[in-house]
Amino acid sequence: MASLNVGNLGEYLREQRRNAQLSLRQLADAAGVSNPYLSQIERGLRKPSAEVLQQVAKALRISAETLYVRAGILDAERDGEERRREGATRAVILADPTLNERQKQVLLQIYESFRKENGFGIGEPARDPGEGTVEEPSGGTDAPSDTGVRGTRTAGGSDAGPRRTTG
Repeated sequence: MASLNVGNLGEYLREQRRNAQLSLRQLADAAGVSNPYLSQIERGLRKPSAEVLQQVAKALRISAETLYVRAGILDAERDGEERRREGATRAVILADPTLNERQKQVLLQIYESFRKENGFGIGEPARDPGEGTVEEPSGGTDAPSDTGVRGTRTAGGSDAGPRRTTG
């Protein structure tokens, strides 16, 4: 059974809090935890839950996963490569200037649902990086979908946008 390395976590939290130029009280208020409790975490006397770590990470504007690794909740070496790939996928979607915010969120939800459907939760490593890869049909044909929305093509071959199909 892996023990939590709360001393290392506490030192890291203190460093991050100081870098953010927050007092212990300010961070405790922002994270929704008590000042004494946060102080005990920083001194390595308490083992915070994943939920508390998530609140602290949000208040510090850092990755909750980083804190989970520091606390020994996640195994960094085993999960690191897949997390980088998943993070890269999310970053590409979020950085795409051709998509609006709603479209980006929908794409991320679809991505997460496919991962769950294939037996992986958010952030869980994949067994085979190529597993479940879907290639787009060549020629950009308009295959029907279960949503009843199909793309249309103009005479020049460019997309004219979605249209609702009947039946």
